[in-house]
Amino acid sequence: MHIIEHIDKAKGKGPLFSFEIVPPSRGKSGQEILDVVEMLLPYNPSWIDVTSHSSSAYYREKQDGSLERRTVRKRPGTLGICGIIQNRYKIDTVAHVLCLGFAKEETEDALIELNFLGIHNVLALRGDTPNFQKSFGKEKTLNFYAHDLVSQINELKKGRFLEDLDSAHPLNYCIGVAGYPEKHYEAPSLKLDVQNLKRKVDAGADYVTTQMFFDNKQYFDYVEHCRAAGITVPIVPGLKVIRSVKQLQSLPKSFHIDLPDQLVDEITENPEHVVEIGKRWALKQAQELMANNVPSVHFYVLNDAPTVCEIVKELQR
Repeated sequence: MHIIEHIDKAKGKGPLFSFEIVPPSRGKSGQEILDVVEMLLPYNPSWIDVTSHSSSAYYREKQDGSLERRTVRKRPGTLGICGIIQNRYKIDTVAHVLCLGFAKEETEDALIELNFLGIHNVLALRGDTPNFQKSFGKEKTLNFYAHDLVSQINELKKGRFLEDLDSAHPLNYCIGVAGYPEKHYEAPSLKLDVQNLKRKVDAGADYVTTQMFFDNKQYFDYVEHCRAAGITVPIVPGLKVIRSVKQLQSLPKSFHIDLPDQLVDEITENPEHVVEIGKRWALKQAQELMANNVPSVHFYVLNDAPTVCEIVKELQR
């Protein structure tokens, strides 16, 4: 089922919950991520997002003392994990698809494979800029922005592939895109960032999932800005549970977000209770969002499934 169908069917029938998980690091067992999925099963996830990561470069010292550059994907396995979740657990799965680091031809192949696996939901993202220059042959073409990627996927929905194919079957995808209540860090203003979001929607996006935020007013204001700009698709709020004092620095640095003074003060004054404080804060956020009839509450699980499960259990009472 398409994500947009989940949202439409749930109108007036109570909240939906969706979750986002991260593939294990290269060399780790795939069972790690399946254990996380199985922890989420009792809470009836409407869908599960699986993140994707492009390659990155690093240098390794060889025995002769020289440096060797290696380029690897540190977290491969998105397609395989999506296939297992979709087919073993019968949960609709959203595969993250990136622009940067991948040619259009690679993207088309990945979308074909996902379609064969029975996966018909994707989140189209630009992705982080790789820390190296990947070379593409002259025969390759590129998507530079998320709206370019959305356009490519929308063409596949019409049966239009990069190569002219006779009697090609359309790939029936529901397309999600990212929204940033505090604006994307590269955007000069929130107004221009919302205009960029509208380009993605106009290119064929069906819904929006927001970056994590810790002040619900930012989400509500963002939705108002989007509606004023003519964006009418569902905007799903994304939440993250703080579970360590270290995250007071790491989350703003990694995700370019602000943390409310009240939350920061409470944690710094009571660091030994950070898990309890983070859980209580996320629960309160979710309750307020649900009271305002949001399309779904989307949890960035990452490596903290137990705490997220405790919160959802409380919300489902």
